[in-house]
Amino acid sequence: MNTADSSSAAGMSVDIDDVQSGALRPRPVPYEGKYILLRVDDRHAGRALLRRLLPVVSGGLPSADRSQDAWVAVAVTFQGLRALGVPQESLDSFPRAFREGMAARAELIGDVGESAPAHWEAPFGTGDVHIALSALSSDATQLEKELERARVAYEDTPGVQVIWQQDVHQLPTGRTTFGFRDGISHPNIEGVGLPGSNPQEAPIKAGEFILGYLDETGNLPPMPSPDVLGRNGTYVAVRKIHTNVAAWRRYLRANSSSAEEEALLAAKMVGRWPSGAPLTLTPEHDDPELAADPNRVNNFLYRENDDRGYRCPAGAHIRRTNPRDATIIGDARMHRLIRRGTTYGPPLPEGVLEDDGADRGLVGAFIGAHLERQFEFIKAEWVNDGNFIGYPGEKDPVAGHHGGTGTVTIPEKPVRRRLQNLPSFVVTRGGEYCFLPGLRALRWLAELED
Repeated sequence: MNTADSSSAAGMSVDIDDVQSGALRPRPVPYEGKYILLRVDDRHAGRALLRRLLPVVSGGLPSADRSQDAWVAVAVTFQGLRALGVPQESLDSFPRAFREGMAARAELIGDVGESAPAHWEAPFGTGDVHIALSALSSDATQLEKELERARVAYEDTPGVQVIWQQDVHQLPTGRTTFGFRDGISHPNIEGVGLPGSNPQEAPIKAGEFILGYLDETGNLPPMPSPDVLGRNGTYVAVRKIHTNVAAWRRYLRANSSSAEEEALLAAKMVGRWPSGAPLTLTPEHDDPELAADPNRVNNFLYRENDDRGYRCPAGAHIRRTNPRDATIIGDARMHRLIRRGTTYGPPLPEGVLEDDGADRGLVGAFIGAHLERQFEFIKAEWVNDGNFIGYPGEKDPVAGHHGGTGTVTIPEKPVRRRLQNLPSFVVTRGGEYCFLPGLRALRWLAELED
């Protein structure tokens, strides 16, 4: 395995200033943010909105001054491109998954049962979501300044309606609603200039994440036409996921005989301890000091030290969603994503085992140049199918849809442990496939003529 080295990107660079900042930047820590969905009732109004948003949207790498580090990103759904009056020839050049939308692909990606589109929160899956704005910052004051600029743009544009908003924020614990640190892994992308989080990961071709560059197959990823629209763009699967924290806690309690066993079982299902320390490096106990060290917290592979999963089970959430060099069917580098999870809602107080009725969970943005090969493959084959790791019928114990009948295998000596009757700990509240255009493409959309 080659190690990551910025020099390996010599001779190849991404036109980073044309790539929206929302595409490649890792999520800040701490963070405040907001998602806003809009419907375009008049294509001229939609184009006018984009023209007003152009000065608000930034490209390039993070600011060196964290207090100034805030960005607004503008993404468009397929129905949004149609509402803006994009020519049919161009619409037809987008990949099938994007044209159909997430709701139409729900069964494929495991959004069934209570996660099915019939139960989604409006306006997800209705065809009304045309433009998605997202804003994120490490500083609440700076975020509000950027949001105000965006707000002026859409409030002064008759013919465009705000149809949904969601605030996101880091909890006081710095962890997800399940109590685990998130946002640790970020891929090493060739030619971008941002270090990856795993020193042992060789740089991944930029074309896996940004259109217009070679991908891991050695080819250019399929790109919509005209060239100015596709180049430096990417796709984003946006999802709102409700977390059933009380059910999670009750299940752990019911299948453990002590607080220590409960903590270990939770770590076995996630693949990390609450601090973020990976089981692969510290299998017996949490290690906050290791977790706080950016040079160690993600510095591991699976094949050499834990191929059989005695430390981190093959079915654990982080191992399923990023198997690294683990023995699996397929090449993990072909299915990497940029993941940006953000928390919404209040935490369930520590120790509470009954649901309080509050809506809590995460809004996730899953970014890559290939919706089908990346996001959909991971959801269908890695999260909701166990064949690739040798456990047919098993799903991701945290993110899979179980409906009370799920199982998960934890390798142990001398006899492996198999847990039964897993409920679904997460429920999809909605989602959309979006196209995140480059800045020149955004201007092209804004200046479309009839």
